[in-house]
Amino acid sequence: MADRTRPLPTRYDNWSHNDLVARIQELENQVAQQSAPSSWSLQSLVASVTGQTPPQPPPISSTPEPEPTRKPAKPKAKPFDASKYSTRLIALKFAYLGQKYNGFEHHRNNSTPLPTVEEELWKALVKTRLISPVATTKEGETDYGRVGKKEFETWEREGADVNWEGCEYSKCGRTDRGVSAFGQVIGVRVRSNRPLERRSEADETGKEGGGEEAVEKKKTFDDLKDELPYIQLLNRVLPPDIRIYAWCPNPPADFSARFSCKERRYKYFFTNPCFAPVPGSEGLYTSPFSTTSSDPSSQAKSREGHLSIPAMHTACTYLTGLHDFRNFCKIDASKQLTNFQRRIFHASIDEVSPLSVPAFLSHPALSNPASPEETPKMYCFTLHGSAFLWHQVRSIVAILFLIGQKLESPELVKELLNIERNPTRPKYEMASDAPLVLWDCIFPDPEEVQSTEDRTHGYTDRLNWVYVGDPGGLEPKSRNSAGVGKGKWGRGGVVDDVWEVWRRAKVDETLAGLLLDVVSEKGRTLDEVGKEEGEGKKGAGKEVQPRLFDGADAGRAKGKYVPVMLRERQESVEVVNERYAKRKGLKMEERRAKEEDADE
Repeated sequence: MADRTRPLPTRYDNWSHNDLVARIQELENQVAQQSAPSSWSLQSLVASVTGQTPPQPPPISSTPEPEPTRKPAKPKAKPFDASKYSTRLIALKFAYLGQKYNGFEHHRNNSTPLPTVEEELWKALVKTRLISPVATTKEGETDYGRVGKKEFETWEREGADVNWEGCEYSKCGRTDRGVSAFGQVIGVRVRSNRPLERRSEADETGKEGGGEEAVEKKKTFDDLKDELPYIQLLNRVLPPDIRIYAWCPNPPADFSARFSCKERRYKYFFTNPCFAPVPGSEGLYTSPFSTTSSDPSSQAKSREGHLSIPAMHTACTYLTGLHDFRNFCKIDASKQLTNFQRRIFHASIDEVSPLSVPAFLSHPALSNPASPEETPKMYCFTLHGSAFLWHQVRSIVAILFLIGQKLESPELVKELLNIERNPTRPKYEMASDAPLVLWDCIFPDPEEVQSTEDRTHGYTDRLNWVYVGDPGGLEPKSRNSAGVGKGKWGRGGVVDDVWEVWRRAKVDETLAGLLLDVVSEKGRTLDEVGKEEGEGKKGAGKEVQPRLFDGADAGRAKGKYVPVMLRERQESVEVVNERYAKRKGLKMEERRAKEEDADE
């Protein structure tokens, strides 16, 4: 029997050592020209040449190597389907501080360095899915139901493409850049919590038991308790200086915030002194309307910075009633207005409060020799009217400040309202925008409304406003343990938000007042200034050209004052309108349509 332990002979048994090495090198070169073998296959080749036992290949795993893990892709946000929700027409009342905004109204394709209040409102309504407008563009329809975080970030950088289509949107007033409002109103159709009416299955299939009147039984819906918390939803996404604080759940079916408003109320705030007065005779000037006798040498001196509140009161009495205010506004030729009559229900100068002012303002060296020294105070000019022209309020305030500084007589108001004698407006600058506030908008009952010519007094607001903190003005289940509604008080409440804005401004005011005191106390004291002026050592007989006050933070030097009625006149309304109409090629029918549609 053959010996099985002995290895079988191969064809390389009789090869010499050198021949075997040469053969291995040849085979390695062949392998190198092909894909590189794994380490175990090369070892097997060498073993076969040398007659050794070939190594076993690594075991093949029955399970495939796991693929690298990937985060699952986020599902795309489904577009908001507005058809699944009911809607309702509501009115919103809100307030805003206007210094950081380019006015209220947004103009399409008109980029401005500052956003508009209307733009911020629109973004908040879209973001909360309270409105779902669909805009048709050249690229197709824009579905605002798909708007997400990235889109809103783009709007913050580049501005929003505001579109109110299908929302029944209306606005009460269009405040200018820098002007604030505490009672602005808009009307808008928004999403509601009220369930949609659904017909029963029997009615839909036409089986017995159905019918046109067959609807599913629904729970009774409370217009206030069961409705969406509109105030809280919007305030969460609005800037802190824009706050919704009331809504009306049931305005009339034909409600328009613009045309249903029959009275608008404004306030313009100012201080007295209106700017820092200069002590001694250097701060005195001769006023043409502050004489005590016919002798020019006895003309009383007025101190610049101080306003005559009684003179401004007198001027206000001439404003009330129905007047043509073309000399108290800026002509907007694009509207082609020819009727400038507006009715003023109320005009007055009202004291707001004594001021916590720097100590130096109450010093005797700053007193007005013509009248006892008054405590510095804050005042406001209050104006109520049926409607207003463009820049009408700020133009009136500018004239009142000239009268308050005793540079003009209160009779100037009567002269400017006399269109027969003064058909064109003298050139004067209107007052600053920052202290002006649209205080309130009044919506009377339609049965109370009279024509502008017949009405002699103001209206009472009849809209059913639900204010934050009232039932219907809170989020459901939003009361704390003390029973206080969190929609108005506490963390996230409207009061808390507005407090932060007020506190920041109050701290700035206090620090500025203290700084003013520190600076004024350095160098010569006010006692020394008053003594030197009394001894005639400085400034004796020097005539001062008063700085003009226009509502801004400081008076402006204008040189010798020119009375308003002696100044250059602007072109007449007829000339301005005709030039614009020719340039635009407007026909008479279009001009009448523009006038009827003009915002009052």
